Amino acid sequence: MNIFFPPCAGSGLRLGLGGAPLGNLFEAVSDGQARQLVEAAWASGCRSFDTAPHYGHGLSERRLGDALRQHPRDAFVLSSKVGRLLVPDAAAPRDQHGYVDILPFRQAWDFSTAGTRRGVEDSLQRLGLARLDLAYVHDPDAATHGVHAPRVLRQVLDETLPALRQLKAEGLVGAIGLGTNDVDVVLRVLAGADLDVLMLAGRYSLLDHSALPGLLSQCAARGVRVALGGVFNSGILATGTRGGAATFNYAPAASQWLERTARIEAVCDAFAVPLRAAALQFPLAHPAVGIVMLGARKVAEWEDAQAMLRHPVAPEFWAALRAQGLIPLEAPTP
Repeated sequence: MNIFFPPCAGSGLRLGLGGAPLGNLFEAVSDGQARQLVEAAWASGCRSFDTAPHYGHGLSERRLGDALRQHPRDAFVLSSKVGRLLVPDAAAPRDQHGYVDILPFRQAWDFSTAGTRRGVEDSLQRLGLARLDLAYVHDPDAATHGVHAPRVLRQVLDETLPALRQLKAEGLVGAIGLGTNDVDVVLRVLAGADLDVLMLAGRYSLLDHSALPGLLSQCAARGVRVALGGVFNSGILATGTRGGAATFNYAPAASQWLERTARIEAVCDAFAVPLRAAALQFPLAHPAVGIVMLGARKVAEWEDAQAMLRHPVAPEFWAALRAQGLIPLEAPTP
């Protein structure tokens, strides 16, 4: 069994549950709906779960912990993230960072040694659990931190990762890595440190191949296991281009992505392959990739993803995409 990212029990599907929607990303989910989703994922065999303080300002962690505590602790793998501390503030807006009806906190960036320890301990309090199986440094990239990015990178190398290693020695965390949607910052960290795992969102998908070959080949060579988020690139690879306004990376899709997706859809039509099936199956073929973490909001979305992972796809389909330049020549295919 993959000790970092166990597949779904019974089916072997390499699918885990991502916790951003449980924090009310873009729209509110009730406590009951959140519990129903986690229980449905568990019943289907899912044993890999991810969350973060950022997701609803602790709401996702609370909901996921409440649902998972009924199960034996060694039966599942749970990850959360460090870098953001939550500060109580009764006046904090209830809608922040794309999350709605969130808990009354504001975020404070803190990659320091003390902040990293506090971040892990606070997450464990919200989860009601005594350890994290995986701990990711969350969003230490230039797009997030702008002119402060070089200082953040230095602090991650000098303080955050050493602090996580100490917490690992104490048994509070297991594997250590980064959680980001930025390829460059991972390469910079890998130039100065070793990682166990990587949570990479949106940078290796049927549309966006920017993690190939430089990052993923290095991860494979160095034994860094990769969990992929955002394999639908925030919507366009789930909805396609024919249903109206498609989104790519949380914004209206630019023409280049609409045109490329339309070409992929044409190949899907020719081979009777759902676009969602291609989007889920393609990235799992890379030897560095251990699992896809699906940010499902509803039980039906989770069940659909399972069906799409099982959908038969002929080798000729992938060959047709490659022949049209829609996937790189060097990209492994299922």
